Order: sequence, then structure tokens, then C-alpha cells
Amino acid sequence: MGLKTRRSIRGDEKQKTAQGEKPLSPGDVPADRGIREIAKLERLAFQSRSRVDHVAFAITRMAGTASVIVFHVVWFLVWILVNVRILRLEPFDPYPFSLLTTIVSLEAIFLTLFVLVSQNRMSQEADRRAELDLQVNLLAEKETTMVLRILSDISTHLGLKGTASAELKELLKETQLGELAKKLEKALPSE
Repeated sequence: MGLKTRRSIRGDEKQKTAQGEKPLSPGDVPADRGIREIAKLERLAFQSRSRVDHVAFAITRMAGTASVIVFHVVWFLVWILVNVRILRLEPFDPYPFSLLTTIVSLEAIFLTLFVLVSQNRMSQEADRRAELDLQVNLLAEKETTMVLRILSDISTHLGLKGTASAELKELLKETQLGELAKKLEKALPSE
């Protein structure tokens, strides 16, 4: 690698560092920077959750495990065996098990509320990710159009003629998001 190329790379790394990007480490590939950025966004989203969101998420995550299913099966089995006198103990909630029904109903109500809180939070985060994705896609579309314009200018300057010139002219037009949304709405089946 020539001296001029090394200086150019170092200059690019200094510029990226000044812009807040970390330069690639020797073992890194370009995707590694993207992975770090995504991880950073996920950490920020996690840290922005309220205490209730953290509790709801933990309870929902725990409630969805096989050990909780086993716990409930054992709990109901022991409860029923004790209260139908199979284990020869004095029943504290005889059939039809009204205390058990009340406890299970309350558990179901609160678990449902925790699941709804978790789902609302996940929906908000998914909406933010979708908005970010749309912004990145729009930026990528503008960048691609700019690259096509530059290639078209180069081709014109060099006097090159291609078979894709009609399609190229259409691609060089700026994408109108509103028009695309209307076309998509018409094309999709109604519910």
C-alpha cells in the first residue's frame, strides 16, 4: 500500500472518529459497525423503559416458560388432592374450589394486564424501528438515484449509449412517496 493511500485511509478514520464513528478494527468487517449501532439502539430502548415496563416484561417472560406450567400443574393437583380428602387432610377449600377459582381468576387478570403492557411497549418499539427503517430506505433510495445520475452523466460524457436508457430516465425521477402509497393501496386487496 502506498504512502498516499495510507494517509488517505488515516484521514478517513480521523474524519469518521470526529463524526462519532469508531474506525474499523483490524478484525472488523463493515457489518460490525452496523451491529454495534443496532446494539446501541436496543440498549437505549431498553434503558428508556419505565420500571413498570421492566416488571411487566420480566413477569411476561417468566410466565411463558415450561417451569411455570409445571408449577401450576403441581399446584392445582396438590390443591385438589388436599381438598377432596384423598391425602386425608382437612379441606380448606372444598369442592367447587371457590378460593382456587378466585386466586386463578386474579392471577389471570394481572397476567393479562402485564402481557398487554409488554405488548404495547413492544408495539411502540416496533413502530419506532419501522419509522427508522423507512427513513433509511428513503435515504438509500435518494443515494441510489444520485449514483444513477452520476453514472448517467459519465455515460453521456463518454458518449456511451445503452439499451436501458428509457428505464434509466424513469429511475432518475425522484420517487414520490405519496403516489407509491396510493398505488399500493389500490393494488392490495381490501380487508
